[in-house]
Amino acid sequence: MTKPRARTKRAAMAIGSSELLPRAGRVSLLAFLLLAAPLISHSQSTPARVLSGVVITDKNEVVPRVTIVAESASGNKEARTDANGGFRLTISSERVRLKVIGQYLVSEEKDIDASDGAENLQLRVSYAIPAVHENLIISAADLNPAIDQRNDNVYKSTLFSRDDQVFDTLAAGINAGQHEGGGKSLEIRRFGFNLDHGGVNGGLKVLVDDVQQNQGTQGHGQGYLGALKSLTPELVDEVDVLNGPFSAEYGDFSGLGVVHIRLKESLPNLLTVRIQGGSFNAYRSFAGFSPALEGADAFIAYDGSYTDGPFINPGRYKRHNVTGNYTRHLNEKQSLGFKLNFGSNDFYSSGQVPLDLVASGQLDRFGFIDPLDGGRARLGTFGTYYKRDFSNGDILKVDGFLGRSLFDLYSNFTFFLVHDLPTGPIHGDEIQQHDSRLQQGINAQYLHPYTLYGHAALLTFGSNFHDNQIRVGLNQTEARRIQAVTTSAHAHVTNVAGYVEQGLDLLGHKLHFDAGLRFDQFRFDVDDHLNPGHSGLQGSSRFQPKLNLSYTPSHRVPLTLYANYGRGISSQDARGVVQQPNAPKLSTTDFYQMGTSHSLKRFAVSTDVFLIDRSNEQVYIPDDGSFEFKGRSRSYGWEGKTSVQIFRHLALNGGYTQVSNAFYLGSPRVYVASAPHSVANSGLTLSDWHGWNGSLRYRHVSGYRLDGLDPAVPHATGLDVVDLSTSKRIRHDMDFNFAIDNLNDKRYWETQNYLLSRVTPLDDAKFRVHGTPGYPIGFTVGLTFRLGEK
Repeated sequence: MTKPRARTKRAAMAIGSSELLPRAGRVSLLAFLLLAAPLISHSQSTPARVLSGVVITDKNEVVPRVTIVAESASGNKEARTDANGGFRLTISSERVRLKVIGQYLVSEEKDIDASDGAENLQLRVSYAIPAVHENLIISAADLNPAIDQRNDNVYKSTLFSRDDQVFDTLAAGINAGQHEGGGKSLEIRRFGFNLDHGGVNGGLKVLVDDVQQNQGTQGHGQGYLGALKSLTPELVDEVDVLNGPFSAEYGDFSGLGVVHIRLKESLPNLLTVRIQGGSFNAYRSFAGFSPALEGADAFIAYDGSYTDGPFINPGRYKRHNVTGNYTRHLNEKQSLGFKLNFGSNDFYSSGQVPLDLVASGQLDRFGFIDPLDGGRARLGTFGTYYKRDFSNGDILKVDGFLGRSLFDLYSNFTFFLVHDLPTGPIHGDEIQQHDSRLQQGINAQYLHPYTLYGHAALLTFGSNFHDNQIRVGLNQTEARRIQAVTTSAHAHVTNVAGYVEQGLDLLGHKLHFDAGLRFDQFRFDVDDHLNPGHSGLQGSSRFQPKLNLSYTPSHRVPLTLYANYGRGISSQDARGVVQQPNAPKLSTTDFYQMGTSHSLKRFAVSTDVFLIDRSNEQVYIPDDGSFEFKGRSRSYGWEGKTSVQIFRHLALNGGYTQVSNAFYLGSPRVYVASAPHSVANSGLTLSDWHGWNGSLRYRHVSGYRLDGLDPAVPHATGLDVVDLSTSKRIRHDMDFNFAIDNLNDKRYWETQNYLLSRVTPLDDAKFRVHGTPGYPIGFTVGLTFRLGEK
């Protein structure tokens, strides 16, 4: 009898210990192995490789936060582009088909053979509707090739304490200076013009979630931007900057551009808390609660701060803000949102001090003349938003808001010039400017993408309604007590507008064309409480054409040429319109721009030249109730902007604006004064590198003339300031924050004005430069807690 042959150890392993299996099981297992062998062999013959590249538009703009799909015989893989449009994914070494998926995107599929290069790919897409319209908020697409990103990377890791710091991040040729210590609205300067507080010389329109922040017929100045004090930086999602009045969506105060700030709809954590403190007795707290809701996004947040500033007369600047959002996604096609914002602001200020007294040592740079300068403000805004996406690709957006504000400002610009004589009583020139306002507005927009003779087209039309009821006045005061009423009136200002804009892509998306037309109608109704002759009703209207072209000669060459033209308007104070009915009620700004844009993988740059023509303008001076008439003016110059992705986590953005000349038309030559001709901004931003985030920001402003006719009048001095902010994640739910403002401890002046003043009742009146000092070097530390990831 033959003894059975013993199985070797290798054989037993090969069949998976078949001694334990019945005969049928052993046959099934062997069959499975035979069937799997070709798949195993195929996998071994197609080793992995890496696909990487960037997604760009037909204007050579990078496309962030879209999905890349790689389809192959072995399955599909996906990746998402980063903030700079880059993507990277690992696939098998076989033929793949790449396509880009995103809302409103039109993408061409790209085949990559196993032998083709897989690094530094460029995937080109176009938008049937610009990506900005994904948002619930009505916004205009940036018509220039956009190369710099202003997303929440900067805002979530920086310890902001003043609203001018938000403007410093824009790198858009905007010089925003603190006015009298921080409590008042910023003074805005751009393209060689001084816009005062945002509404003269063309204006800079600022919106937060489609609510206009510029206040017309305001107690202190036309287009006043004081409402920005209620903005909480941690809630900023994105900021869009339009260089000029090139979009039909925007009307009043848009002559020198638009800044549209969009806030988040929810926060990434259930609870976010930040506490910070630093130099000048400053402290600040932020708390945000954002629940995880099914089919909805929501948050409620509080922001409170206090600082004395570096001033000898402490600023006592107290600010409290509450901001909330609830957005309900009714279904895949419809969303309904509600937003609220309440703020209070109390402060004292150093005023604008005479620079000659500072230079002679008679007055400290952070000293004061009148210790009671300052003010208070209260405001609240409630808004509702609706968006619907139709099955044919159309979009409807409607929003409305109701706002209430109270404002009192105490100022003494000339000290003892007007109301005191050496032999008379000593009261000084202190004034109170009062503004009590109720405003409401409704905006609607409809977008219709379609095909016109085989070419992609987009038709946009919409309307705006903005209504203000204002109790406004000027009082002579002493120690903040009213001594005499100078002006008092009730103003009712209504603005109704409609617009249409047509976009068209030609030559295989190489040529893009936009043409638009906007019409604004204003009604100015004033009831003067002191002088019936200053009461009345006036109206005015204006058409504003828009035209924009961009051309990419070849998709293989990273070059886009563009040209823009737009007419913008800025309304005048209703009191001035009624009292001077023959003077201009609306001034116009004709803005011409031509430029180029280049995108080379990690590097992008754009350049442009501009010409700005301003019409005649009447300016009502709320400080004393007088008028200033400004003739036609012109500004021209050039700009350059760049963005460099140095490494994956490190990026550099920068911009430089140079005004070659700014002057009034006519003879003799009078130059536009009180605005710099060179403005530069740059920022080095670190994102998510081993738990580190931060930015190093630099800003430059040149000196400038303070008198347009006499070159002997002293010039304002410029500034070069560096700010540093950083944060380090020390636990998964806690960050350490650190910031240094004015890292180079530059001694500079935020705002400078040339005017007549008398420092004491016994002094002679004297023309001199007055200025608000910039903050010296300051340190801030903080902790940020994030609890409950969603």
